[in-house]
Amino acid sequence: MDFSEAVELAGKGMDTAGVVVLVIGAVVAAARAARSARGRQPGTYRQFRQQLGRTILLGLELLVAADIIRTVAVTPTLSSVLVLALIVLIRTFLSFSLELEITGRWPWQKDPTAPSASKTAS
Repeated sequence: MDFSEAVELAGKGMDTAGVVVLVIGAVVAAARAARSARGRQPGTYRQFRQQLGRTILLGLELLVAADIIRTVAVTPTLSSVLVLALIVLIRTFLSFSLELEITGRWPWQKDPTAPSASKTAS
């Protein structure tokens, strides 16, 4: 097995991992939501959306990694790099949108519930 075959295999492995994370995460989130709904717990829908959003974020990260591996190591042509840039741009927008949806703040904003550095230093 030469280098390009190994890199292609690694890219396919990352793709597979991304899809597996998406499928298993969606099933687990749905099962938890069904259990919560059966017990009539409040906030079931919000909790389901948050768990599903986290699953999608992780799956997207793995899929982006697979695209980067394949594009940079296997076919580093200008057109493939431009396609990769577009894919990463779209997935980054999706990741930011999902983060905003899950947490209610942008990724670069501080968590208002986290202790500040000045409080933890004392």
